[in-house]
Amino acid sequence: MHNLEKFQQIYQRACERKGGPQALAETLDKPIPAGELSRIGDDRFLAEFSKKVFQSGFVWRVVRNKWPDFERVFFEFNIEKILLIPDEMLEQKATDPSIIRNYTKVKTIRDNAIMIDTVAREFGSFAKFVDDWPSEDIIGLWAYLKKHGSRLGGNTGPYGLRTMGKDTFLLTNDVVGYFTKRNIISGSAQSKRSLTAIQQSFNELQQQSGRSLQELSIIISKSVGDNYQ
Repeated sequence: MHNLEKFQQIYQRACERKGGPQALAETLDKPIPAGELSRIGDDRFLAEFSKKVFQSGFVWRVVRNKWPDFERVFFEFNIEKILLIPDEMLEQKATDPSIIRNYTKVKTIRDNAIMIDTVAREFGSFAKFVDDWPSEDIIGLWAYLKKHGSRLGGNTGPYGLRTMGKDTFLLTNDVVGYFTKRNIISGSAQSKRSLTAIQQSFNELQQQSGRSLQELSIIISKSVGDNYQ
């Protein structure tokens, strides 16, 4: 990673752009500590993944405002109850005016409940499975969600993980722009080659700084682009 700057260079530039170390620190949310994530119910993972699926390509505010109705219509995302929903009921729920009526996305709720249940049967809980996944291969977890989940590829799965507290970087425009400008990646940031190069870069920065992937991702984003004060 000869094109990758040292962490201190990135950090210093981010501090200068944001008004100093304290101002930058105030923007750095941290992930949930390892071991604590496994205490979260699997229903909350299904709810968050579902929310991110509906937010994809849609106005996030509208989805947030309707979310209490989603919780009601889909049994608070109780996995066992969701698994028992027959096709006819799923189609009926997709016509409920209190939620966003998109049958293609509604179907992902049951599909992802199946994925979560399958993982939970093998690992004890989906939350434990996510909690135990090593941060040095977070793109592997992204790939798992993309392969075994429904509409959890791209940034949808990673954003869901970040919201739930799993330590992960995000491929925001600024982060992708940084790695592209440094010639660490070229072409699509979602290609296997690019993802591997980005993961290796974050691993190196983590070894230098001792910071979480989440913090590093934010610091990189603040060091480039339009993220001035």
